[in-house]
Amino acid sequence: MAPVATPFFFYLLAGIMLIGGIMVITRKNPVHSALALIVTLLAQAAIYLMLYAPFVAGVQIILYAGGIMVLFLFVIMLVSIDRSVRERQFNSQWVIGIVAATCLGGLFIAAFTKGKDIFPDYAFPLSEGDNTQRVASMLYGQYMFAFEIASLLLLVAIIGAVVMAKKRI
Repeated sequence: MAPVATPFFFYLLAGIMLIGGIMVITRKNPVHSALALIVTLLAQAAIYLMLYAPFVAGVQIILYAGGIMVLFLFVIMLVSIDRSVRERQFNSQWVIGIVAATCLGGLFIAAFTKGKDIFPDYAFPLSEGDNTQRVASMLYGQYMFAFEIASLLLLVAIIGAVVMAKKRI
């Protein structure tokens, strides 16, 4: 099957992700940073769609761009840190950030130049039609008990958070 999108769309989405990532770390307003992160996550979901992974793209949109970002925005709105304290705390960390970014960039370049021997030259055949059906049959078939236990633990965590947040019941 032919690719869904041309390299133009891949580079366009990758550019959107890079610009969004840069905006996440450079914006002074935390709400603007969170909105830039939402744009980055949506572009990543679009790349997952280009890779024939609709389930992963849906999970990316619903779970991360939806639920986790709403949680981030609630925390940003509820926790108010004085701007002067925040600026003083992060102004001294620029040197560490630049050193870490340089090391990470060097690692990426080394993996790109020397990592061609690690990966095989052939590509695995894609199972395009039944990707989501396989995940659902595994989740609700073989791993049903583990799925129910995880659901119960999340419910207990939600009830505990509500009880802790409430002053009196």
